[in-house]
Amino acid sequence: MDQAARNRGTAQPEAVPGEITILGLHKAYESRKSRFEALRDIRLTVGGNEFLTILGPSGCGKSTLLRIVAGLEDASSGTVLLDGEEVIGPGADRGMVFQGYTLFPWLTVRENIEYGLKLRGVPILDRRGVSSYLLRVIKLEAFDKAYPKQLSGGMKQRVAIARALANRPKVLLMDEPFGALDAQTKLEMQEMLLDVWEKEKTTVLFITHDIDEAIFLSQRIVVMGAGPGRILKEFQVRLPAERTPEVRERPEFLALKRELAQLLKH
Repeated sequence: MDQAARNRGTAQPEAVPGEITILGLHKAYESRKSRFEALRDIRLTVGGNEFLTILGPSGCGKSTLLRIVAGLEDASSGTVLLDGEEVIGPGADRGMVFQGYTLFPWLTVRENIEYGLKLRGVPILDRRGVSSYLLRVIKLEAFDKAYPKQLSGGMKQRVAIARALANRPKVLLMDEPFGALDAQTKLEMQEMLLDVWEKEKTTVLFITHDIDEAIFLSQRIVVMGAGPGRILKEFQVRLPAERTPEVRERPEFLALKRELAQLLKH
């Protein structure tokens, strides 16, 4: 066997972009009179193109952790790496979607989607190509000239997701993006998000306190506890890759739901 053949036989699979590595992360808020420890010794790896959800009660530090990964907040100690490079601030390689509707009210749907591209100086024809593609993905082609005030809550979040994806980020960071929606719209948005994730092959780090949502969306769930914020346990979600509404009735779904509820209860 020649050397080339031997190399092919031992070649390692190519790394998938978008791997997040969190090493010994701590966060504390201090004043002259008090100290509040928000996060303690967070250690976590999110694989490229993985959909990982952080599940936990209010006050456990999950949103703080997401903001540190986004580069919007500094850690007290520890490191966050994206594909081996240290995160030291915000970047186009990470798209962020918040619970609140953060669209610019004076811009149309298409203009909101193109906003980041325009700031980067991307030519108009290229911007239109990206926004047209994303409008098809989020199924809002007919609303490209509408303004945010003319949209429902679910439609606004679709646009926010498209705007975050316009820069083709390696990672999509989502902080309870469907928390303010009614139950039916939330279910529709969850299905839409999985469709977008499948098309875009983006790593997703998702925050929620909704157990059903976490199971339905995720490949893996990390449960956090409070006082201080820390990782309690990780769970692999062993469900079919294609998540239809019927998956919520499967025994595996219901068993995991009971286990997660019991853990969060205590």
